[in-house]
Amino acid sequence: MPARWWLCALVAVCAADPFRDEAVRIMSSTPVIDGHNDLPWQLLKKFNNELRDARANLSLLQDTHTNIPKLRAGLVGGQFWSAYTPCDTQNKDTVRRTLEQIDVIHRMCQMYPGTFMCVNSSAGIEQAFREKKVASLVGVEGGHSIDSSLGVLRAFYHLGMRYLTLTHSCNTPWADNWLVDTGGEAARSRGLSDFGKLVVKEMNRLGVIIDLAHVSVATMKEALDLSKAPVIFSHSSAYSLCPHRRNVPDDVLQMVKAKHSLVMVNFYNDYVSCKEEATLQQVADHLDYIKKVAGAEAVGFGGDFDGVSRLPVGLEDVSTYPDLVAELLRRNWTEAEVRGALADNLLRVFRAVEQVSSHLQAPEEKPIPLEQLEGSCRTQYGYSGARSLCHGPAALLVAFAPLLFGWGLL
Repeated sequence: MPARWWLCALVAVCAADPFRDEAVRIMSSTPVIDGHNDLPWQLLKKFNNELRDARANLSLLQDTHTNIPKLRAGLVGGQFWSAYTPCDTQNKDTVRRTLEQIDVIHRMCQMYPGTFMCVNSSAGIEQAFREKKVASLVGVEGGHSIDSSLGVLRAFYHLGMRYLTLTHSCNTPWADNWLVDTGGEAARSRGLSDFGKLVVKEMNRLGVIIDLAHVSVATMKEALDLSKAPVIFSHSSAYSLCPHRRNVPDDVLQMVKAKHSLVMVNFYNDYVSCKEEATLQQVADHLDYIKKVAGAEAVGFGGDFDGVSRLPVGLEDVSTYPDLVAELLRRNWTEAEVRGALADNLLRVFRAVEQVSSHLQAPEEKPIPLEQLEGSCRTQYGYSGARSLCHGPAALLVAFAPLLFGWGLL
């Protein structure tokens, strides 16, 4: 019996992972703040944002990367929840759709007050840490959501938006997206238009973090040059390790370093390995690489959970963050570097954005030129002397009359 006991003890010691134990110890006081999670989008697709639907119970939710038990197991202490609406809403109902996604984030906090605390400041994140809750922040994913309106930008700020991704995978009338760099979409602004520069300035004034995930390289560089505050890439990885245009190239990483900014590494296989399969170790390679090129203060986590279809082996859901941190410790990251990647780097950026903000300064007021707007039927209030963008049947008939006469139809 004694020999058997010693054998069991030896097996237990061999099975223990001291690096994971150390990761849990560190994360108990510095939990991870993740830059991007698409659970609100899943709630819309699966349940039409009806949180009282029994199937939508966040303590029991299945078939998602995120639920409350997984968040607890992953020692997640802060989350930017994505208020995302697809590009096909641009020039249509994007503002309404974005408002509904902001609303469902607030209702998550109201329905699960023991787990989520909706906050809108760096101090709020720290308070949530003390209360052992998940600090819940709103990130609006895609500049099309503001419908080219500084007034909408300000309204979203007042509703709790604390970062805006300047584009999603489509150009806006004022900023170019990453598909421009692939040749899949034509450049429109060659970075930022004059109005796009006003958007950046107004975000600085308000205290909204500028997020450059999804934008073209030209947009990255212009925004980094123009912004008075550090910026983030909420869910992007290193281009040199995986040459996908959603990732950040080395020359931009150098600008990130100079601007004391932050790249929060994406876990999507296509951006990690440029293949359908990837591993936790390859994600750690991206973290290592960004640390090497831009410095330890430039590294964070932006898992993109519930927004992607393929995740690395070992990072299947939000419960796995301690395993990734253990891998960094195994690679001789210092405790200070690990705490930085977990939370301190994001908190530093957020505080800097708050310090640059100036609500006493007059807001930007110049609207986007009417001729730069497109798409749906728009009214022209405020644009004196401008023609309507809404073409009714009579106007269309006049416009096409010569062509119709040519076809003998009139």
